[in-house]
Amino acid sequence: MLRQIFAVTRMNILTIPSRWSSSLVVVIGIGGVVAVLVALLSMATGLTSVFTSSVEPDRGVVVRGGATAELSSNLSLDEANIISTLAGVELSAAELFVIADIPKRATNIAANVVVRGVSMDSFAIRPELRLIDGRHIEPGKNEIIVGIKAQEEFIGLNLGDTVELREFSWTVVGTFEADGSSVESEIWGDLSNVQSAFRYEGGITSVRLRLSSPDVLERLSESIEDDPRLQVNLYSEQDWYEKSTQDNTQLIKLFALIVGIIMSIGAVFAALNTMYTAVASRTYEIATLRAVGFGGGPVVISVLVESLFLAIFGGCLGALIAYLAFNGFTVSTLDSTAFSQIVFDFNVSPILISLGLVVSVGLGMIGGFFPAIRAATLPVTVALRGE
Repeated sequence: MLRQIFAVTRMNILTIPSRWSSSLVVVIGIGGVVAVLVALLSMATGLTSVFTSSVEPDRGVVVRGGATAELSSNLSLDEANIISTLAGVELSAAELFVIADIPKRATNIAANVVVRGVSMDSFAIRPELRLIDGRHIEPGKNEIIVGIKAQEEFIGLNLGDTVELREFSWTVVGTFEADGSSVESEIWGDLSNVQSAFRYEGGITSVRLRLSSPDVLERLSESIEDDPRLQVNLYSEQDWYEKSTQDNTQLIKLFALIVGIIMSIGAVFAALNTMYTAVASRTYEIATLRAVGFGGGPVVISVLVESLFLAIFGGCLGALIAYLAFNGFTVSTLDSTAFSQIVFDFNVSPILISLGLVVSVGLGMIGGFFPAIRAATLPVTVALRGE
């Protein structure tokens, strides 16, 4: 049995060069499906990783009750002070999240950029944030530090530049990175100065917390709910960022699914046509093998192996193209919850490459199954007569 399978499969594989044009259709079709699917999903993966790459279990976010984003939240400094005294809070930082218009380098058209008013405790809560150029802002001065992604994407944010934000001039004194997290798309300034410039006197949008332990989160949340002075919600950092990215990532994944299905249908038909043609061109040889004692099973398996060979080759080619063309490719998109530009890199991960190869195997199986059945069930006498 195994010897028969090997013999028929070897014959099929060796004759592929004589059918290179039709075989190439399968490779390109399935490779295209995998390349597009992996590229689109790498966008969703990259966007998600921006928000979750530096998440820590001992950090929390407090926003106004019912708020779905910092932009729609509104807290007072009194509330921030109350929260900072609760049991389980090791360190807290009141922050203000506002939007400014700055031209993009690629289009010279103004787009929304996050400006975050912070204190020194904001840096202590985020130890992953590191200055890579310049210095920290000084309290009380119109100075800003800029995330590396924002600096690359927008005009006028280089070290030493002066930028107009709400009719006030601000000097860029530093550039920071934060392990690829979303704050790399932001501009940070002193809280009191940002409040004054954006007419938000005494107001904040969130309180960032470092907890004494991840285990205190539930108990702290109950304490906040029971305090009549507070009308706020506490989220773990993980839950907050998942909530923030859910809409965008689901939309991208849905689009990838629709495009992938449409292209997969075309690739399956291409594979079916190619394999039917391959079987038809070797009808006499297959019939001869069956006439001398080869069973239908080896014929079915050999046709499926040929289809899988072409499909996997196309899948590998598509995955390679997606990786070389898109992995690390930087783009910006509108964050639907914050109405600001978020800059991120496409992330063609090993999981996505594996998914692409699984899809190619599935398409190859579907494309080779029916031609294989036809090859195995065609009557020998009919095949030998070439009918």
